[in-house]
Amino acid sequence: MTIAPLAGNALPPPRAGVLDAQAALAAIVQGRLSTKQLDRVSYSRDMWPLAMVWLRQGRVPPPPDAVIWPGTDDEVAKVIRLARERRLAVIPFGAGSGVCGGTVALHGGLSLDLKRFDGIGQIDPTRRCVDVGAGVMGETLERRLEARGWTLGHFPSSIAMSTVGGWLAARSAGQLSTRYGKIEDMVLSVRGVLGTGERFETPERPFDGPDLSQLLIGSEGTLCAFTGVRLRVHPRAEARVFRAFDVPSVERGLELIRRVLREGLRPAVVRLYDPFDTVLVGRQKPASAHRSPSRRSGFEATVLPGLLKTLASQTLGRPKLLNPLAQLAKKSRLVFMFEGEAKHADAEDRAAAAACLSMGGHDLGEGPAREWFHKRYDVNFRLPRLMESGTFVDTMEVSASWDVVQDVYERVRAAASSYALVLCHFSHAYAEGCSLYFSFVGSAPSEEAIEERYQALWRSALSAATSAGANVSHHHGIGLLKARAYQDSLGEGRHALATLKRLFDPDGIMNPGKLGL
Repeated sequence: MTIAPLAGNALPPPRAGVLDAQAALAAIVQGRLSTKQLDRVSYSRDMWPLAMVWLRQGRVPPPPDAVIWPGTDDEVAKVIRLARERRLAVIPFGAGSGVCGGTVALHGGLSLDLKRFDGIGQIDPTRRCVDVGAGVMGETLERRLEARGWTLGHFPSSIAMSTVGGWLAARSAGQLSTRYGKIEDMVLSVRGVLGTGERFETPERPFDGPDLSQLLIGSEGTLCAFTGVRLRVHPRAEARVFRAFDVPSVERGLELIRRVLREGLRPAVVRLYDPFDTVLVGRQKPASAHRSPSRRSGFEATVLPGLLKTLASQTLGRPKLLNPLAQLAKKSRLVFMFEGEAKHADAEDRAAAAACLSMGGHDLGEGPAREWFHKRYDVNFRLPRLMESGTFVDTMEVSASWDVVQDVYERVRAAASSYALVLCHFSHAYAEGCSLYFSFVGSAPSEEAIEERYQALWRSALSAATSAGANVSHHHGIGLLKARAYQDSLGEGRHALATLKRLFDPDGIMNPGKLGL
């Protein structure tokens, strides 16, 4: 889908349809509505790297015509019903941490910010569940649970900047998903409002019949707006056991993971870094080394960005010279963390260690694994700094069954190596397969060339992944970025999805264009 970003000083005024409905919409939400340019620009994007490149160029994605902040299910229903009457697009918005263009307002309309749904109920210790509003920030939820001796077990890298509703919308996965599952595995029931304007609450598991919640989770705002969820929780782990290994190759590391899972072990964390990424893992600076822009020196704020931009175009702009260096590195780093009751975590750790040693792994002890655990969110602070240097930085996570994982890895590396520096780690491992998480860093002589290279990279890399048998996404969602590939991957199933769209959103007002709908 072609998107035409706008020059920042040429933001169009709100559409007449929204202005005509403005008073009625404001009355529904007690005045919590804005058509200010700053708000519209702020809600025009998520963390899609291409949109960040546009902002660096002084352009913005198509913005909403207004931003609205409902606070009750009834208000959401009334807003959506009025939007249906006036044929206004509605884009549900959590915290804007998505990376696939999932909140771009292709046709203007209303950005429906759901962060006022911020309630966290009492934990039911017998049923082991808790009711949570869709607008609750992830870190807030986990801190509240931990203070009471519980955990959701859901730790995405974006936990400090994403909402529970966003997790539902994109089928989020946390870093401990091998043990606890993805967000859809934690849901007992959901509530929200369909594109018809009807409120719904799904039956609580377990029950007979089709599970409506699983049809809606992952719909990225195209079928409904989530307002709340009942989630399964677990007692906080009594112990955590860490261990890392160097293994001779990616292929050997993947076989080790398969063997560990086949033996019935369930590490909370299992991560395998390819050789190039292994070299870089030990060179990361701690989070304390990152400073906000307001605390940088004059050199850091003015001279350094220009210097980095020049260096980036001379180095990262030549990926065909950089990527072959990966052939010089051979070893891959394998990281485990087991948690739960101390005796069980220790037993699983010993069993995994025995498997790794029997297949040529070199035991590095707990140090590298603990180091990863303490720095696991640092990447969120490094990416903006890299973007400032005139590069593009992005990640592509796909999932694949064990029989094709190696082929997916090799094909994507070959396809992407002409456009960017390519690194990969394997995580979110299950009995059936795992996620491959590619990182791309590239540059070019000009901003126009950077955008062209970014687009070519994604076309090539995603095509290589799907042609090798990978799914188009594991946990980042689809948005605009992967919409065409997603539709192609559905085959005849795309007709069923289109039918659901017509039933749940008959006027096509809910987040148009996402998922290819």
